[in-house]
Amino acid sequence: MSGKKHHSALSKVTFAGLLITVGIVFGDIGTSPLYVIKAIISGAERFDKLLVYGALSCVFWTLTLQTTLKYVIITLRADNHGEGGIFALFALMKKKSTWAATLTMIGGSALLADGVITPSITVTSSIEGLRLINPEMPVLPVVLVILTVLFFVQQFGTKFLGKSFGPIMVVWFGMLATLGFIQLITYPEILNALNPIYAYDFLANYPKGFILLGAVFLCTTGAEALYSDLGHCGINNIRISWIFVKIALLLNYFGQGAWLMNHPVPVAELNPFYSIMPTWFLFPGILISTAAAVIASQALITGSYTLISEAVSLNFWPKIKVLHPTTIKGQVYIPFVNWLLWVLCCFVVVFFQESSNMEAAYGLSITITMIMTSMLLIHYLYQRNVHVVLLVLLASVFGAIEGSFLLANLHKFSNGGWFSIALAFAFFLVMLGWFFGRRIKNRHISFVNVNKYLHLFEDLSNDKTIPQIATNLVYIIKANNIHQIESKIMYSIFNKQPKRAKTYWLLHVNVVDEPDAFNYEVNQIIPGILIRIDFHIGFKIEPRINLYYKEVLKDMVANGEIKLTSSYESLKKHHFPADFLFINLDRIMTQDYKLSPWETMIMGLHAFTRKFSINDVKALGLDTSCVIEEKVPISIERPLNRKIQRIG
Repeated sequence: MSGKKHHSALSKVTFAGLLITVGIVFGDIGTSPLYVIKAIISGAERFDKLLVYGALSCVFWTLTLQTTLKYVIITLRADNHGEGGIFALFALMKKKSTWAATLTMIGGSALLADGVITPSITVTSSIEGLRLINPEMPVLPVVLVILTVLFFVQQFGTKFLGKSFGPIMVVWFGMLATLGFIQLITYPEILNALNPIYAYDFLANYPKGFILLGAVFLCTTGAEALYSDLGHCGINNIRISWIFVKIALLLNYFGQGAWLMNHPVPVAELNPFYSIMPTWFLFPGILISTAAAVIASQALITGSYTLISEAVSLNFWPKIKVLHPTTIKGQVYIPFVNWLLWVLCCFVVVFFQESSNMEAAYGLSITITMIMTSMLLIHYLYQRNVHVVLLVLLASVFGAIEGSFLLANLHKFSNGGWFSIALAFAFFLVMLGWFFGRRIKNRHISFVNVNKYLHLFEDLSNDKTIPQIATNLVYIIKANNIHQIESKIMYSIFNKQPKRAKTYWLLHVNVVDEPDAFNYEVNQIIPGILIRIDFHIGFKIEPRINLYYKEVLKDMVANGEIKLTSSYESLKKHHFPADFLFINLDRIMTQDYKLSPWETMIMGLHAFTRKFSINDVKALGLDTSCVIEEKVPISIERPLNRKIQRIG
């Protein structure tokens, strides 16, 4: 399916599409009622009407301005052929500057850190409800078992689970709306909190009201994931289903507020979410909450796979093993990421013990992601020639909102926020070392005009005095210009050890900004002797070059451009197929070079991240049985400060 057809298919609004969207897009933001109001009242200094009305007013306007206006109405329009997320937004940039790359790395790192905290706090919050039935219930072991099972089943794919996500989440949002509405009709005056004056009064006059914005912010933490899931569901399905989801969320938040106004003396360990449930419904409600928490966690885990997969394609992350456990388009499984997330989630649960403690670690990193997305979005809209006055207005509104949330969340730093920042910083260092390390290495790649050496290829191919190394010799090249080739490849073919072959193949993999691009072009530089193939594949497509190359060869044979029979007479008469040999050049920095302190640090990080990276042979899916790996030094010309003297 072409990118255009895929895009139009996602844009169609169908009942099935809306059901899938509710199941996989709104898990994170949809489970926020489990802990948002609880976090607000537990952090408050006193309980009064201003606390409840002001907090609810802040929640409503946060969901309206931040989630609805910024993400659902504006940001979802910044789609890269139907794909969303911070890496897709970077791919949309006409000019990919260093600062834009840095903002993307910061935002992507913080989003990955959020992928660790969200499953931990969501599952823990849902299981803590069991204490209302049995105060002695051991929450931690149950949470750890659920997380372990959840991460274990990822390797088999979640196709069998995915079909149930939509109906379960519809039940969940229906439960939220119903429970909230029942409480709302007992205290309808709570709807006055829709007036923004209560939000202003709360921030201006309530003790530490501004700091409580950090707890209010938890109601919109899933908005960034909503943008990242654009490619799975389409803009129209997300926008329409958001109406249902937002109404359900607001009914529940205001229902919790109504309950608090009817029960004005809150208990220290109180969670209004479970308090609004009738006693007879408590156990079923906890089961539904747990199911919703697992689905929300699954969405974040899957989102982390997609995020890393895109980062690898755009060279923000070291190449790692990516598997496709099901036939579902775009669903990937990354073993390294899966088990790293499992270890980190279990650590968070054991270290913080209670969901109330995790709330401090939650929110700070995702605030940073939202700020980075806003800055990249404004820059993207500027490149699209949106009027400057509108850009200044948007930057001012979102800057004020997200700046306030950041300042409020910084208060959490010493209480647990440091963990998410430390985690995001670790991910950022990996991206920093890999991205800029590759830039430094690529800066020292030298290219030559292949047209000047065509006679050399012809002479070597026909030189019977040199043993033939293979019938077809294949190199992966990095030159974007069809008339260029790396000087190191020329050195490998002609100088290091002359490599005679009947046909030389130059394969160039061009990862393009269109996510689902999947095509190639062939240039017979010397017909039958020197052939270049350019693969143009989107950043969402797995680079299985060995398979794609075989398909290209079949096409060329069918078109009569080449013959794939052995060049050896004894084998040709028995119709043996031609043999192929891949040469993979691994560029290494030699010890005899001088870089600036910054570049030295970057190359140190790059060398460290390479330890976790798979080589190009595995990353490109090449047949390891017919690959030779050659290490070539990266030469950096450096003049000597003084001439060495001969003394004998």
